[in-house]
Amino acid sequence: MKTVADLIDEGVAGRTVLLRADLNVPLDDAGNITDDGRIRASVPTIQELSGAGAQVIVTAHLGRPKLGPDPALSLAPVAARLGELLGAPVRLVHLGGEAPGLAAGDVVLLENIRFDPRETSKNADERAALADELVALTGENGAFVSDGFGVVHRKQASVYDVAQDLPAYAGQLVQAEVGVLSRLAGDPQRPYVVVLGGSKVSDKLGVITALLPRVDAVLVGGGMCFTFLKALGHGVGDSLLEADQIETCRRFLESGKIVLPTDVVVADRFAADAETAVVGADAIPDGRLGLDIGPESVARFAEALEGAATVFWNGPMGVFEMAPFASGTRGVAEAVTKAGTSVVGGGDSAAAVRALGLDESAYSHISTGGGASLEYLEGKSLPGLSVLEG
Repeated sequence: MKTVADLIDEGVAGRTVLLRADLNVPLDDAGNITDDGRIRASVPTIQELSGAGAQVIVTAHLGRPKLGPDPALSLAPVAARLGELLGAPVRLVHLGGEAPGLAAGDVVLLENIRFDPRETSKNADERAALADELVALTGENGAFVSDGFGVVHRKQASVYDVAQDLPAYAGQLVQAEVGVLSRLAGDPQRPYVVVLGGSKVSDKLGVITALLPRVDAVLVGGGMCFTFLKALGHGVGDSLLEADQIETCRRFLESGKIVLPTDVVVADRFAADAETAVVGADAIPDGRLGLDIGPESVARFAEALEGAATVFWNGPMGVFEMAPFASGTRGVAEAVTKAGTSVVGGGDSAAAVRALGLDESAYSHISTGGGASLEYLEGKSLPGLSVLEG
């Protein structure tokens, strides 16, 4: 695939570049950004284009608007933060409104592209119509740069369709993500250990199936571990359970590569001030729910990670947003950094690293794309990448 460096070599000064970024950041109830990691990750490519004299129109989404424009999901706070990081104001403009009126080096951000239902339409003609409007913004000699790795697994107008209508290039972030993940999917250095957490086994079925034959161990924590524990015949109290996945978990366990918690932190309710206790993973009381792995499990996982040449971690070990249930994620996150190559698979894992105040530079790579990372490792064809390769 062609890269943004190729675009600059071809000459980009005075041209308008449509850039798809992933700026889907979390907001609090007051509309303040609580984790700007994805915005910071988008800055290098934007700066490279702007510094070379391009006029940059950034497209992105925030959340999942249901009925068109939603003030609570406006990209206004994102535009403000992006401007701070770039050291220059970033105007928020609306598709269909006045022309942006750009000068060389200017950067503007289009309002939440998902406010237009055509962005995520399953109807190719509807997506193409929106893509045509986006392409028209670039005028003659425009170009498209894909730098939102977190959305490349989506066949959406601003990700896929525009790349068919403009000369298309991969941004720095997409290049970095593909480079790291292709090594994990190919022939990584061993021992190769995968750490999986999060709430549901069903979300990770594909990646477990794809990775089990290629890895040395899979450490399972988070809410998904309770379905595995149930598959072993243990009671799980009121913990999260996917009964329809128990038999699948039994089959995974037959590999001999699955490592499960030996103790868990249970609570009488889902709350930060709940009554808690540490119990054996085979002794969860009725009426209690597991919300984190316990200290013995952290030590067991850390031992399994010791000496690993390559580690891929996706999913927290517990409800890290609540202090009583953050120790498991913190302990495992710190152990992951000891690997020769440590890759954090985006999503909640990346958010946990920042929320817990851990050193981001201690990891070899922190992905911005949870779902995209998993689908890449599953071996799926990602529309937003395949269109760049065509």
